[in-house]
Amino acid sequence: MKFNRVVIKVGSALVAPDTKGCSGKYLLAIARFITQCQQAGKEIILVSSGSVAAGRGLIAHGSPNPSIPTKQAMAAVGQMKMMANWQRFFDVPCSQLLITHGDLKDRQRYINIKNTLRILLENGVIPIVNENDTVATDELKVGDNDNLAALVALVSEADSLFILSDVDGVFEQDPRINPQAKLITEIAKIDDSIYAMAGATNNHIATGGMKTKIQAAEKAVENGIETYILNGSRSEVFEKLVHGENPGTHFVAQEGAKRARKHWLKHTLKSNGKVTLDHGAVNALTKKGASLLPSGVIDVTGEFKVGDCIDIIDGQSNRHIAKGICQYNYRDLKRIQGKKSDEISILLGCCPSKVVIHRDDMVMLSNI
Repeated sequence: MKFNRVVIKVGSALVAPDTKGCSGKYLLAIARFITQCQQAGKEIILVSSGSVAAGRGLIAHGSPNPSIPTKQAMAAVGQMKMMANWQRFFDVPCSQLLITHGDLKDRQRYINIKNTLRILLENGVIPIVNENDTVATDELKVGDNDNLAALVALVSEADSLFILSDVDGVFEQDPRINPQAKLITEIAKIDDSIYAMAGATNNHIATGGMKTKIQAAEKAVENGIETYILNGSRSEVFEKLVHGENPGTHFVAQEGAKRARKHWLKHTLKSNGKVTLDHGAVNALTKKGASLLPSGVIDVTGEFKVGDCIDIIDGQSNRHIAKGICQYNYRDLKRIQGKKSDEISILLGCCPSKVVIHRDDMVMLSNI
C-alpha cells in the first residue's frame, strides 16, 4: 500500500460516538496517524462529518428526527465545536472548507476549491472539508460525506481515499446477523453483487451506510483513486496502515490517478483557445517540468473562460506541445501576457493565480 496524497473521511460515529458532542475517543489515534503521514512527506485532506452530531445537544429539538432548519442550526453551532476539536490534536494549522454540490458543479468555484486545496497543502496546512449544511438545499447537497469525500479526492487529485467508520469493511454477509461472516479484503470490480452486501446503517446520527461508502468507492476507483473502507475506531488499523498493510476492504483503482487524469486532459477535453510561448517558457515546460507563467506568453488566441482547456504552442516551431486548464480567461490573460507574476495584482486588481496553467493541470504531447 503506497499513497502520497490521501483524502481521509471520518464519520459521525467517530467524531461524536456518544451523540452528546465531539469526543477525542477515536480521533486521537486518527490524528496521530495523520501526523505520522505528514512527517513522512505525505499530504492529507480530511473530510469530517459530525457538525450536526456535535451541535445536537445545544439546539432544542425534542425529536430523534429533527426538521431540516433544526439540523441546519445544529450544524451551524456544531461546526465550530468540531473544528476546535480537530485543531487541538495538531501542532500544524487546520483550515475549514464548507462546500456544496453547487460549488463542485460550477467551473469557476471548482477551480477555486482546487487552487485553495493546493496552496493549503503546499503550506503544510490540514484542510478539513465538510458539506455546508447550514445553507445547502436538497438540490445543492451532495447528501452524505462519503460521496463528498470521493468528489474531494477528485478535485484534489488524490491518489488514495480512506473512508473511516465504525465497521471493518465490506463483509460477505451482515456481521451483525452472522458473526462468522468473512471480511472481503479486496474488491477488483464493483457490481450489483457488491451493493447487495451493503446493509442499512443502524446509526441514527449518520447520513450514510455501507451503500454510500460503496458508491463513493465506485466514483473514486473509476478515476484511478485507490479506495479503502477502514474501521477508524481501532487504533491497530493505523499501525497496519503505517506498515503498508491493508486492514480493511481495498477497492482497486481501475487506472493510475495521474495517468487517468493525463489521459482525460489529452483525449477528452476540447480546447477553446491557445497560447503561444517564447523559447524560455517552452524550455521550462519541456525540460524542467515547470508550470506556465504569464511572462512566457507572447500571444493569446480564442475566447476562453477560466477553467477551459487551451492548447500550448511553441512560438519558434509553431508546434502544438501541450494542453492544459487555464487559470485565466482570455481577456485577463492578454492583459498579463509577458508580465511577471508579481505584476498581476497591479494589472488586474487581484491575483487569482501566479501561474497561467499549473503543471498538475497540463499534459505534454508525445510529438515534442
